[in-house]
Amino acid sequence: MSTEHFGKYQLLEKIATGGMAEVYRARAFGMAGFEKILVIKRVLDHMAKDQEFVEMFIDEARIAVRLQHVNIVQVFDLGEVDGHYFMAMEYVHGLDLSRLLTRSKNLGPFPIPLALFVAGEMLKALQFAHQQVDDQGRSMQIVHCDVSPQNVLISYAGEVKILDFGIARAAFQADTKHRIVRGKYAYMSPEQVEGKTLDGRSDMFSLGIVLYEMLTGRRLFKMKNRDETLARVRRAEVPSPRAYRPEISEELEGFLLKALARNRDDRFEDGQQMYAALTRLMVREGHRATNNDLAAFLKEVIEAAVAAARGGNQPQRSAPGRVLPPSAVVCMAVEAAPPPRSIAAPRSTLAALGEGWAELISAGGGELWENADGSMLVVWVAGGGFRDAIARAVSTSQKLQWAATDAGYRLSVGIAPGVVRIQPDTKRPAAGWELTGPFYLARWLMNFSAHRGCTLLTEVAARHVEGRTQLLGRIPIQGSRFINLYEMS
Repeated sequence: MSTEHFGKYQLLEKIATGGMAEVYRARAFGMAGFEKILVIKRVLDHMAKDQEFVEMFIDEARIAVRLQHVNIVQVFDLGEVDGHYFMAMEYVHGLDLSRLLTRSKNLGPFPIPLALFVAGEMLKALQFAHQQVDDQGRSMQIVHCDVSPQNVLISYAGEVKILDFGIARAAFQADTKHRIVRGKYAYMSPEQVEGKTLDGRSDMFSLGIVLYEMLTGRRLFKMKNRDETLARVRRAEVPSPRAYRPEISEELEGFLLKALARNRDDRFEDGQQMYAALTRLMVREGHRATNNDLAAFLKEVIEAAVAAARGGNQPQRSAPGRVLPPSAVVCMAVEAAPPPRSIAAPRSTLAALGEGWAELISAGGGELWENADGSMLVVWVAGGGFRDAIARAVSTSQKLQWAATDAGYRLSVGIAPGVVRIQPDTKRPAAGWELTGPFYLARWLMNFSAHRGCTLLTEVAARHVEGRTQLLGRIPIQGSRFINLYEMS
């Protein structure tokens, strides 16, 4: 690998070349043999003569150097060596989101929990930039203006970082710069393509486009040519994402449509409000993901690409040994008990009752994870979020209740949603799952319901069947922690 000394840096390899600058992976040296790998963005010779571009380049550094945030690519240095303007930036080892989306298509749809996690990390970065103030405490009015998959980096450690404030707008710039439309047309807001004054809501709209494309695998506004693309952006007509991916819940669709409203007053007020709404949605629907989950997915995508390049079979998302990202599940534990002999005798055997239950559970979309005479554990893997799965579980429990009553039995039912990691080789969580999380809680609720004679639910489940439940009481579980129990009315 050839190297080139550039001021105090050593250029190791060229990463990319554009029409205005070239990007190198580089090494910086310090005392006692200290070394640091970073990125040098160097302006091309012919662009160094363009005063407007040089001013933009310097503005980018002036803006980015103030943005010390874990989800923003850091700028360490701005300078000039032998007439070459350059910027030294943080090196993020990984892929940009655009390439990740392209390469992951062979593995199926982009996982919803990961898409929402990436969007949340982007929101943290943008809100941090939007709320920056100068040394006098005045708002810097920073707007990124180029939020797109190409400007989102995903590291092999699962970090999400926004880069390239090259066309960002800020209060310290001349108004003439704000009247020029720059950026990727397919990711602009309607007010951006119309040359209007921008605020953070424009970036929120662009982020909505990115999230829409992560979730559906389809370009939202991109057309064959510039004029058609700009026309679609101006109209901001958004097809239902559920038409392309039915597992997207109505609530998630509503979130997307609000982010992509044509009138900016109809959108989220700022990144903080949008992030709060996203967090509530993720909690309600069980879309939990972490940096580690994103890192594991990125590793899988890279390995699949390497296998394809070598002519081998690409690993499938259900390959043995791979642990999927956390899945939202709804667990229902049910048990039938005969009435006291002094009251009546059952009109059916437990085996016959179980056969009827199995049909009702299958019709309700549930999976039988355990089945013994008169006792079952049923699971709904909630790909589209908790709401639909909880509704199915409640409806199924009522049908099981009717079937049990007709056969002369008393039914005990507990319903508990939760989040687990399902292993594709066993189709179950790791060993010991039976006595953990929502599975244990559903059994506990079932046993407690035997004394009540009605279905018991956790608070999370009860929120999705409002008006049909009532608070039973509060049960302490650890120290000052407790859970609220609800029963079907």
